[in-house]
Amino acid sequence: MEPRSCLLVVDDDHDILLSLQDVLEMEGYHVTTATTGREAVESLERGLRPDLILLDLMMPDISGWAFRAWQRSRREYASIPVVIVSGQGLSSRDVASLGVEGYLPKPLDLDELLATVARFAPRDEQPGVASW
Repeated sequence: MEPRSCLLVVDDDHDILLSLQDVLEMEGYHVTTATTGREAVESLERGLRPDLILLDLMMPDISGWAFRAWQRSRREYASIPVVIVSGQGLSSRDVASLGVEGYLPKPLDLDELLATVARFAPRDEQPGVASW
């Protein structure tokens, strides 16, 4: 069986992080979480190569803006697609300046979240069943 698609979810709100992890894992994705931008950087530097990063912008140590600038400046990480998941209202200019594949405003619409994730990370055929 093929390994499940891997997602990196970065959000400093523990409740949101756990909710996203639960929903996405029930849909058949492998989810790695980070509560800070620094944790996200460390995960990538340790070899994590997610199919998609869901990134909050407002975080206490390294903001989503700073994380994205760091990611884009590193050839080995720049091609990993990013979708912003934020309660901070973003204009189309903001989204374009971040060079991301999408923006999902909080509170999240579950159908929109799952449709967006599916564009970048094919799900397992058997949701909820660990394949590795």
